[in-house]
Amino acid sequence: MRYGHFDPQNKEYVITKPDTPAPWANYLGSPEYGAIISNNATGYSFAKSGAKGRIIRHRFNSISNDAPGRYVYIKDNETGEYWSGSWAPVCKPLDAYKSECRHGTGYTVISSEYKGIETETTYFVPLGAEHEVWHCKVTNNSEKPRNISVIGYCEFVNHNSALDDQIDLQCTLFLTRTKFMGNFMHQMHNYITGDEPKERFFGLAQAKIDSYCGSRDDFLGSYRGYGNPLGVEKGLGNQLNYCLNSCGALQSDIVLQPGESKVFTYLLGQHPEKEAAQIIARYEDSSLVEKQLNELKTLWHSRLSALEVKTPDEDFNNMVNVWNAYNCFMTFIWSRAASLIYCGLRNGYGYRDTVQDIQGIIHLAPEMAKEQIKFMLSAQTVKGAGLPLVKYTHTAGHENTPDDAEYVKETGHPSYRADDALWLFPTVYKYISESGDIAFLDEEILFADKNETATVYEHLKRAIKFTVSETGAHGLPANLLTDWNDALPLGRKGESTFVAFQLIYAAKLLRKYAEEKNDTDYIKYLDEICENTSKCLEVCWDEDRWIRGYYENGESIGKRADKEASMWLNPQSWSVISGCTDKKRAETVMESVERELATPYGALLMAPAYEGKYKNGGSWANKSSKENGGIFSQPQGWLILAETMLGHGNRAYKYWRAACPAAYNDRAELRTLEPYVHGQFIEGKDSPFAGRAHVHWLTGTASTVMVASVEGILGIKPESHGIVIDPCVPSDWKEFSFKKLFRGKQLNITVKNPNGSEYGVKTVAVNGEKIDGILITEDILKDTNNIIIEMN
Repeated sequence: MRYGHFDPQNKEYVITKPDTPAPWANYLGSPEYGAIISNNATGYSFAKSGAKGRIIRHRFNSISNDAPGRYVYIKDNETGEYWSGSWAPVCKPLDAYKSECRHGTGYTVISSEYKGIETETTYFVPLGAEHEVWHCKVTNNSEKPRNISVIGYCEFVNHNSALDDQIDLQCTLFLTRTKFMGNFMHQMHNYITGDEPKERFFGLAQAKIDSYCGSRDDFLGSYRGYGNPLGVEKGLGNQLNYCLNSCGALQSDIVLQPGESKVFTYLLGQHPEKEAAQIIARYEDSSLVEKQLNELKTLWHSRLSALEVKTPDEDFNNMVNVWNAYNCFMTFIWSRAASLIYCGLRNGYGYRDTVQDIQGIIHLAPEMAKEQIKFMLSAQTVKGAGLPLVKYTHTAGHENTPDDAEYVKETGHPSYRADDALWLFPTVYKYISESGDIAFLDEEILFADKNETATVYEHLKRAIKFTVSETGAHGLPANLLTDWNDALPLGRKGESTFVAFQLIYAAKLLRKYAEEKNDTDYIKYLDEICENTSKCLEVCWDEDRWIRGYYENGESIGKRADKEASMWLNPQSWSVISGCTDKKRAETVMESVERELATPYGALLMAPAYEGKYKNGGSWANKSSKENGGIFSQPQGWLILAETMLGHGNRAYKYWRAACPAAYNDRAELRTLEPYVHGQFIEGKDSPFAGRAHVHWLTGTASTVMVASVEGILGIKPESHGIVIDPCVPSDWKEFSFKKLFRGKQLNITVKNPNGSEYGVKTVAVNGEKIDGILITEDILKDTNNIIIEMN
């Protein structure tokens, strides 16, 4: 069933059926002020941290109309009937209630029409602001005057800490009180030792407030919910909150003539009285909202315009041009901090998550990527490991580490992870290749735990040193706490083939820079690492696959003869990505993946799934979900990339389509998640709900599939001294084109494929002149360039 469609011109996804299988959400704001909003206006807001900066409340894992949100209620005062500007929470019959939600880049517009009254509410956070705007326009489309009330509503938290607000009720229920300040509801939050006092507000500009309510319990009434609140039914009674639960509810009573419209601009944020009043006063200027909204759209559309593709597949175009890209920016900004599934309890950036997320935006915003790379390098310890969790308050040179009890207590991470710092290598390489900023290697950056600086080049060397210093009985990298798979506890001295392939890949990338620096001794050292690790890996080859590794007791995992978990995806794809395996083995493992792991919805992470749980206390998940034989979505990007590296355009594209959210737009009830963003995993073949996806938005899938799409399928491969365009595409793509901004120069690229080739470039012409080979050197580029690629 289709619930909406893509609008590529406006870079929006338009939801026309509001009863979506799950809340379909969007992100608003910046790291200073974040907000999540669903197609029916549920969600929450926070300042800086979803864990420690909550402003309004959300009820997780609830039925969609049983949660607080950013609601605008409309009441017909002649009939007493009421509804909401978003379909939920009131949920009027859809044969009479018309609804549309337009999720855009940094804004959401929810429109409705019922009984002749039309509403359009635009939600956004202005650039650089620490408040949000709900700009609501109400229009009378009927032929008679209408006496109506418009009520804006939000539910304040009682404590900035998401956990304390929901759990520590014996304390938090008695911290807040509200007062009405003429054009806004003001919530005061008492001081607790260790906390700063907080004040929150919900105000209204461009309209008069006739009544109000600051008490959630009075607004809802006994045994009622957000779909039938007493305050809307009876009218607000000017109650305030003292202890218990606060809200902001503001009622305006108006008469609209036929064809007349009235604007209500609601403001929400966390500011003291005086600042709140000043913010609201600015919005009495009726032109401000349009100006701010245009600035927001211009910024995002400019960012996304750095790469615009036109292929025969509209789903590919929609994802690469807008939604996969925007998804990447959201993971870049929020990591795994806050969504409608992540409850906002992670008070920092996961090291591996964030370093990988950077890769998804490098081709669009290399300058943003550079700053985040520097930040993550400053979260690397002097011995080369990354801090598993990097706090939002991170102060380089002064941080504790997993070797310190205080860090373990504060973050819950008792040890380093094997893969964290190894993700730096492809990320740094992609940044330097995109930007040409080879001097970045010589920039000095502090380490996390010591007042000591080193060049980026030295930081990378330390990461290599840390990895090779931690090995197991077979000479492979030790698993430490975990490798990428958090649910696979091989033990501290267990060994991971995945990490071994990562190490080889890292050494090969770093070798390129060692050559640039003529660091001959280190080149030899890196060559030895690759040679020795490759030799150690030989015992891990099992007929047609690489095993997953070894438990620390020496028992292997992932052998062909194993009854459970005999085939693992990541070692196979990474053996190809790392360039460690020869052509014959590479082809063999990819055939094994297709035979044993491929499904219509993507490749299983491993198979057969464990009946109970992984050995040694690992994955607790049901069969065919999450790491236990589910279709974990992030590795789909690595699989697609590996297939393109072997020239398998048709098979890479098949996997891309299986992983593509937009490909499920016409059967969205199967996938359930938003058809415009990626999820963490999809239920596999042993599930009665095979194909159902989970954990939306904040997932490394966004970056891995973006990299696979851009570098793998489109073949856009920047290098230090230029750029290569070397596509690997389905054979029925006979021609496609794209525009790319590369180091300040515009590239207009057309790829011709008359023979239906999957891979291989025959000729490259730049501005009418054929070049030798496929590397387009930077020195031949003009400000605007027309490039023709002809495939074999």
